[in-house]
Amino acid sequence: MSEFSELMRRTAERVAAYRQYAIDAPVAPPDDGAGPRLSLEGPLPVEGLAADAVIEELARGVEPALVTTVGPRYFGFVVGGALDAPTCADLLTTGWDQVALNATTSPAAAAFEEVVGVWLKEVLALPAEASFGLVTGAQGGNTVGLAAARNRVLERAGWDVENRGLIGAPRIRVVAGEERHATIDRSLRLLGIGADALDPVRPDSNGAIDPESLALALEADSRSPTIVCVQAGNVNTGACDDLRTACELARRHGAWVHVDGAFDLWAAASASNRDLVSGIELADSWVVDGHKWLNVPYDAGYVFCADPEAHAASMSYSAAYLVGQGEGPIRAPSDYVLESSRRARGFCTWAALRELGRRGIAELIDRCCALARRFSEQLGSIEGVEIGNEVVLNQVLVSFGSDQRTDRIIDAVQREGTCWMGGTSWRGRRFMRISVSNRLTTEADVDRSVEAIRQLLEEID
Repeated sequence: MSEFSELMRRTAERVAAYRQYAIDAPVAPPDDGAGPRLSLEGPLPVEGLAADAVIEELARGVEPALVTTVGPRYFGFVVGGALDAPTCADLLTTGWDQVALNATTSPAAAAFEEVVGVWLKEVLALPAEASFGLVTGAQGGNTVGLAAARNRVLERAGWDVENRGLIGAPRIRVVAGEERHATIDRSLRLLGIGADALDPVRPDSNGAIDPESLALALEADSRSPTIVCVQAGNVNTGACDDLRTACELARRHGAWVHVDGAFDLWAAASASNRDLVSGIELADSWVVDGHKWLNVPYDAGYVFCADPEAHAASMSYSAAYLVGQGEGPIRAPSDYVLESSRRARGFCTWAALRELGRRGIAELIDRCCALARRFSEQLGSIEGVEIGNEVVLNQVLVSFGSDQRTDRIIDAVQREGTCWMGGTSWRGRRFMRISVSNRLTTEADVDRSVEAIRQLLEEID
């Protein structure tokens, strides 16, 4: 066996051992990261190290400060962990080191993205003719989707934004909910549309956009090029906007509808939850993450567009050294995303979809939703604890009385280590935010987490 083969074997064993350790390990590390930083910092040494020594030094420095996001009791930031097949596929992807620019740089990477795109559209009930791109996450996907929207709404107004830019262009109006995700605002800044273009629409009691307010906002200005941003679902409550009504209203006013579905777009894969995204197929662009509810390793996101021409026009480019390359039956993946130097993300996503199948994806979604309800029922039965939202999918908001007490409980939970939940502000109050999205999480994990919170409440009181 070669030295490289032996190193790969030991590295893979270390990865497998960590994944097993993560099942019962404290979720938060005892080290806040200062230790690894201090042990690894300093000037770059003049002399290099052998590869096996480098990996050993790296692992010793990093592992004490790792947050076990791959474990079953991490409930922060909608991190799904990673399935076995895509984890191993990621190791292969690194070893293969493919450039997923086009079918010339890697016909295999391009071909697998084609398959992944078709499968994802089937699972998410999106139009078969929609174009797609594999991106780093919802931020990249929102930027791509809104770039396609910018292209089309300005083209309808007689303006070629790809050649003329935005100086002198008609002002674009962006109608979005007050509780939209912050990546929408950031994408608007990056695209030169600007945050001032936003026309916020008030939400209902659970955080979904109010249809009557949306109708009034659209009727207030029917002349400006307009983009409507809706979501599935609210980052705090999981509430999904009424996509069918929003799309029908937008169509009457010639507006483009962009769906930010970072995690809850996966509801479409579940027979018991797909009504929450009824009308999804009527929109113009969609975004969803794989590293959330699909349990693909970071980073993996997907963007889709019902207008492939606008999609490609907003993203593609040409250069002398690229002429004649990638032309053929397999499309160039880089024509539909922001990056040219692209990691071959299709292999990991293909592996996740193939490991789960349509039935497995639906079961994953349904199980996480049931576990979220279990959290809500058990925590809500404790005196002095309030559930702040209607639990519609996998998000639970929990208040422990005052904002100060809630923050104390969140801090204590994170330090204690049984589980990890983050904090958030919603409607002027502080809440613990619980996101259930890991396929490893069981009822026992929920019960264990609730009991740990219950004990901390007794200690703090």
